[in-house]
Amino acid sequence: MSYWFKKHHGMTFQAYLRALRIGQAFGRIKHGESVTRTALESGYESLSGFADSFKRTAGFSPNKSQESQLIVTTRILTPLGPMLAGATDDGICLLEFVDRRMLETQLKRLSKLLNAECAPGFCKHFDKLSSELEEYFSGKRREFDVPLVLPGTPFQQRVWTALQTIPYGSTRSYKEQAETIGLPNAVRAVARANGDNRIAIIIPCHRVIGADGNLTGYGGGLWRKRYLLNLESSHGPR
Repeated sequence: MSYWFKKHHGMTFQAYLRALRIGQAFGRIKHGESVTRTALESGYESLSGFADSFKRTAGFSPNKSQESQLIVTTRILTPLGPMLAGATDDGICLLEFVDRRMLETQLKRLSKLLNAECAPGFCKHFDKLSSELEEYFSGKRREFDVPLVLPGTPFQQRVWTALQTIPYGSTRSYKEQAETIGLPNAVRAVARANGDNRIAIIIPCHRVIGADGNLTGYGGGLWRKRYLLNLESSHGPR
């Protein structure tokens, strides 16, 4: 049990529970509950013990929760395997398959870009995200409404915005994507920006294929890319 949990969650079960308690406590304090009440109702016997644990996990003291930010994470089950979702108060900032090799790197980059630590917990955006993903995989949803947080360079922003203009059930080549943003010679740079996309499915980098029509370059694995394209093709415009 402990080996399985560490392999799939990157920490022991006990460490996960501690981090989860802190993530929940951050949300309560952020939205107006007192530090003292939150500490006691979170199971801590002393304020100092709560403060120490909170600071180790969040990187700041509980009293600074109102002015600070935490990336809250959760796992969402999908037909293609579990995904790790991350969010701030402003929206979803991460949605990746948990077995993606770049996941740890993406988490570190995101933490640096948002100047925030990551901790498991609950966020108002997770229920909406889970619902929309369920509708998507059942063929009932073609567009997502959940708010997104997309820190990145101006070039990355342009590429990610262009990705969101690819219609459901359609594909584009990397060259066509480069042309879409007005930089026809930037094919390789566009491909790199696609790979740096931290929000799978919603920002549909899976809809970009090779110029010859072959499936290439998908962080979640080509089998998942094929599944997503087949799903959209079967429910897309006739």
